Amino acid sequence: MNETNRDHPDFANTVILVTRAGMGSATPELQERLLDTYLRLLLENDLLPAAVCFYTEGVKLVVEGSPLLERLTQLEDRGVRLICCSTCLNYYGLIEQVRVGIIGGMPDIIEAQARADKVITL
Repeated sequence: MNETNRDHPDFANTVILVTRAGMGSATPELQERLLDTYLRLLLENDLLPAAVCFYTEGVKLVVEGSPLLERLTQLEDRGVRLICCSTCLNYYGLIEQVRVGIIGGMPDIIEAQARADKVITL
């Protein structure tokens, strides 16, 4: 465990909610860049959340062609649970294109939130 994670021991009990196809309210390119940087820094500093939940437009990040697939795969490979809303994937017609994470429902998202000490919405 590196110094950063010792300073933030509770981050492992954090759930991150991704509700947009990026981070913040900006052009799509800037939203993607910001989220990529955020996720890269989490990985580099060993600040891994328990789960990342994707719903509404956030599900667009877990499918074929997403510019963040590599970063999300790195998180998943490090043990972070990626939960993708099946209702949202179906709504956008993307369920067959999922390339990372598990396809779950609102009960899975609620369970992840209930177990978390902290929930962060990006």
